[in-house]
Amino acid sequence: MSGDALILAQDRFIAVWGQMSGAWGISRTMAEVHALLYITGQALCTDDIMERLQISRGNASMSIRSLLDWGIVERAHKRGDRKEYFRAEQDVWALFRAIVRERIAREVDPLLASLHEIRDMTPTDRARRGEAIPESQKHAADEHNKRLDDMLQFFQVLEKLGNRFVSPAGRGLQLAATLLTKMDVGGARP
Repeated sequence: MSGDALILAQDRFIAVWGQMSGAWGISRTMAEVHALLYITGQALCTDDIMERLQISRGNASMSIRSLLDWGIVERAHKRGDRKEYFRAEQDVWALFRAIVRERIAREVDPLLASLHEIRDMTPTDRARRGEAIPESQKHAADEHNKRLDDMLQFFQVLEKLGNRFVSPAGRGLQLAATLLTKMDVGGARP
């Protein structure tokens, strides 16, 4: 593959990765910086990233900082160079484990905390704490709590599964994906 064709293919990957960013709830630039570091497989400095993606230093720095926080990019040093370089995780299973861990921490954990707070607000829970509630509110509160408990149970199972599959040292996500692809779904086999 010629150098120009390789750069075109890399640019296409960066664009596609950037388009997916909306579904992941991250900025396009953050996704594009990650894509560049991943697809080139090289450690790049902020100046290299800015030049290749045509972005500002501030945008590059914020994106790199976020990627470092997510654990999918690490600092790298080149001997004899004072610049700070960055390299993306190249193991796709480790990459997606880190992404899932971060999504659980940013989305599922706060949702569970909010659901527990809402559950504590209901009349039935207040009655357990010794507060009197009118009989007319008990049935509605019981129905409300059942729906809330079902939701809590679902997200607690999801969190537990997620934590099992994404341990930093484990292969749980890869194992789960492999097992699911081998399952007979709807009676059809590939």
